[in-house]
Amino acid sequence: MQLSTVIRLVADNEMEGWGEVSTLAGTYLPSFTGGTRAAIQELAEGLIGLDPRNISRIRQIMDGRLLGQQSAKSAIDMACWDLFGKSVNLSIAELLGGVLQESFPLYEAVPLGSPAAMVDFVARRSAAGIRTFQLKVGNDPYEDADRVKEVAAAAKPGTTVIADSNGGWTLQKALIAVREMAGLDVYVEQPCRDQEDCALVKATTTLPMVLDESVVDVADLYHAKYRAGAGSVNLKLSRLGGITPLATMRDLAQSLGLSVTIEDTWGGDITTSATAQLAASSRPELMLSTSFFNTWTNEHIARDPPRSVDGRGIAPTGAGLGIDVDMSRLGPPLFSVR
Repeated sequence: MQLSTVIRLVADNEMEGWGEVSTLAGTYLPSFTGGTRAAIQELAEGLIGLDPRNISRIRQIMDGRLLGQQSAKSAIDMACWDLFGKSVNLSIAELLGGVLQESFPLYEAVPLGSPAAMVDFVARRSAAGIRTFQLKVGNDPYEDADRVKEVAAAAKPGTTVIADSNGGWTLQKALIAVREMAGLDVYVEQPCRDQEDCALVKATTTLPMVLDESVVDVADLYHAKYRAGAGSVNLKLSRLGGITPLATMRDLAQSLGLSVTIEDTWGGDITTSATAQLAASSRPELMLSTSFFNTWTNEHIARDPPRSVDGRGIAPTGAGLGIDVDMSRLGPPLFSVR
């Protein structure tokens, strides 16, 4: 079970903004559910009375109150954007400069398993229109390479296959893995945890590289291209701190000619709506993919959740995040700050 934290921001005029964050355990990134919830409460106590539409001021206060804690800041930032959009009757995509693509490519993660099981997963989801797949690797490099080879050989033409280690390989294992995958039409994502190690791996292979967990600020973004040789970056809301910093990083990445994947660590209808708004306002020629996590979960709290058609996502068109949250589907609040 993956826990998600939802926040409801209420202005003096009773207008609402919604935010969400769902961290993955405590060893994927330096955050965990309990710590994120405590940080949200600490941050909220310093924001009462401020205009939530003045997002730059909100960011300044949050950064002055807590160092880091980007997962907590992400949920608050998201809620402020939602309320801002509702206050002017514009979607977040419109506030970010406008909709550049009515739909955008989705990826799905292929669970780690036997080569046959992974091939079967790709075949089933390809039939549903998905054309981009992240294969979870990062264990034995020879076995990982065999999985990738099997999937790449069976994939339909036009399918993008990404071998995503999530930083799980050591440098030596990563070097073996890319050697074994040489000549395949696949991407390699975050082979090692450290960006310098990723750069050493890239120096030995012609496989295109995506960087993810090692890109957390503008300096990392620049080094991802010019030191590590990456052609793509994966940007996550709760790793960067919300819509505000992710939009900045996205625009800088695309100005550098890097393609982007926009998503989060996990989430439901609210998080998916935020990633959809960012994807819709991104340059399509430099958009690698995004994820609709709400299609991977059983629980839904929006009456009109984001939807996908034939493997492509569509952003809600209403104001703010574009969704209507049904509070009856939520449990009692864990805490309230007034």
